[in-house]
Amino acid sequence: MDNRPIGVFDSGLGGLTAVREIMKLLPNEDIVYFGDTGRVPYGSRSKQTITKYTRQDIRFLTKFDCKTILVACGTASSVALPQIKGDYDFPIIGVVEGAANRACQVTRNGKIGIIGTNATIKSGSYVRLISTRPEGFFTACAACPLFVPLVENSRISVEDKILKLAIEEYLTPVKNAGVDTLILGCTHYPIIAEAISAFMGDNVTLISPGLEAARILKEMPSFTPCEEKAAKHRFFVSDDVDLFSEQASLFLGQSVEGEVELINIEEI
Repeated sequence: MDNRPIGVFDSGLGGLTAVREIMKLLPNEDIVYFGDTGRVPYGSRSKQTITKYTRQDIRFLTKFDCKTILVACGTASSVALPQIKGDYDFPIIGVVEGAANRACQVTRNGKIGIIGTNATIKSGSYVRLISTRPEGFFTACAACPLFVPLVENSRISVEDKILKLAIEEYLTPVKNAGVDTLILGCTHYPIIAEAISAFMGDNVTLISPGLEAARILKEMPSFTPCEEKAAKHRFFVSDDVDLFSEQASLFLGQSVEGEVELINIEEI
C-alpha cells in the first residue's frame, strides 16, 4: 500500500467538492489541498497564464511527495493539463474525462449540456471527448463566468435573486436544446446544484466532475483498500486563511479551522 498523500488543487474553493468525494470514497487517504485563492478565477485568464499557474500549483504539491495529483479545476484540466501532463513522471488526472464519460453513460436522449468557465468552454475539451463516441451525441454548451465569483461570495441559495438571474441567463439556451444530462464543468458548480436543478427540471441529470474524479482515483492500483487509519488533511491557500476556513465548511461539510496555511505561490 502506498501511504503517500493525494495532492489536489483548484483556483479557489471549488476543488473542495472533489476533496469531499475523495473523503467519502477513500476515507483513509491523506490529502494535501492547495486553493489558489489569491488568483481566482482561472477561467478568465489566457491559456499561457493558466498553464503557468497550473505548473506552479503542481510544483508546490510535489513538495509533499504526492503519489497522485488531481487537477480539481475544470479550467486547468481543460486548458493546461493536455499540454503538460506528459512532463511529469507521476499520475496526474483532471476532472474532464470522468465527467464526460459518465454523461455519455447516463443520457437517455443523447443530448448533453456542458457548462463551465469561459476558458473551459472555449477549449472544447468536453465536446472533443464526447464527439469521439460512436453514439453521435448532441452537445449544447454555455460559459457561465459569474458562477465562480457568486459561489466564492456565498451567493448560493436557491432563492438568491442574483444567482437565479444568472442561471436563467446562461442556461436558457441549454434547457431549450432539450438536454437530459448536464455536466457541471467546474468544481464550484456542485455547490449551486440545487439552484441549477430547480431551473433545469427534475428530468435533467447533473454530473459532478469531482465525484467522477474521485471514482477514478478509487480504481487506481495505489488506492487499494488499507487498514483503518486516521487520515491527515492539510490545506494551503495563497490568500486570506480566515476567509477560506470560514467558507470551506460549506464545501466540505466539516470545519477546517486551524488547519489552513498561507503560502506565496509566486515563489514556488
